[in-house]
Amino acid sequence: MTYAIALNFEDGVTRFIDCKVGEKVLDAAFRQRINLPMDCSDGVCGTCKCRCETGAYDLGDDYIEDALSADEAQERQVLTCQMVPQSDCVIAVPVPSSACKTGTTQFVATLAGITRHADAALQVSFELDQAPVFLPGQYVNIGVPDSGQTRAYSFSSRPGDTHASFLIKHVPGGLMSGWLERAQPGDSVAMTGPLGSFYLREVQRPLLLLAGGTGLAPFLSMLEVLALRGETRPITLIYGVTRDQDLVLVKALESFAGRLPNLTLVTCVADPQTAHPRQGYVTQHMASDVLNGGDVDVYLCGPPPMVDAVRQYFKQLGVTPACFHYEKFTPNVVASSDAA
Repeated sequence: MTYAIALNFEDGVTRFIDCKVGEKVLDAAFRQRINLPMDCSDGVCGTCKCRCETGAYDLGDDYIEDALSADEAQERQVLTCQMVPQSDCVIAVPVPSSACKTGTTQFVATLAGITRHADAALQVSFELDQAPVFLPGQYVNIGVPDSGQTRAYSFSSRPGDTHASFLIKHVPGGLMSGWLERAQPGDSVAMTGPLGSFYLREVQRPLLLLAGGTGLAPFLSMLEVLALRGETRPITLIYGVTRDQDLVLVKALESFAGRLPNLTLVTCVADPQTAHPRQGYVTQHMASDVLNGGDVDVYLCGPPPMVDAVRQYFKQLGVTPACFHYEKFTPNVVASSDAA
């Protein structure tokens, strides 16, 4: 038996290692050629201090207060030279991956199919040469053939599957959109990742998921994982778009209702001329009770104006979510941030 340990480095790179029962994280990382920060390896210096974001572990008592204080331990800071996982874990490592003599993983993907949703988006699926391990919500850089450039897209499929899917915004004249217009099943691309600090954490309270346009993609991955886990806490997904034709994969979202009985789905369209029953922005269709007085975990993925509007809305309400994770994007740029 082994535990899957996700090491999230400060440059956005995530590497997964296997940790044996009773094995310390530092030893497991070294065994797999990832040189996590260390000096003494005896719980004395504190050089290997990281933060465990999710998962169970044992630190023992064979370290000194100067290396890890009681307050730090209470905040789930850990010494990887002493940490023995008792479940799968996610660990934030406060240095770049390059400092640990590691980096991103590259794998080959073969185009399996493209489903076009009017002029709004493309649902693109690939078969992979290996099942990528990632945290639901993360993204990869996809190489655009014959261009020497990459574009970043969030997985819309679940982790650990050799079939991966992405929801890609159609951008007239865009590099990736242009390639997808002429691409054929069987064409190969290179993917590099996983990357990003926007991912599903351990669920401890109600969830509010806010998606804008193709920012829906990471939530499809999250919902799949939540359904597989049998999550019972309340989940509200508010999905907002600009035009009626931008509202895609609604049936796929509705299919989660039978698997997640506490899921509430709200869709809205900003266009004043919309035929949709809910016109407006996500903030206009956010019932006050979904914020649960601030005892809620919020995940937000959408274009910068949407992200800024939601942040300002929370400020105006005087509500600070217990955890707030967001990712803002333009057609060619992805940027993540967290506020907790």
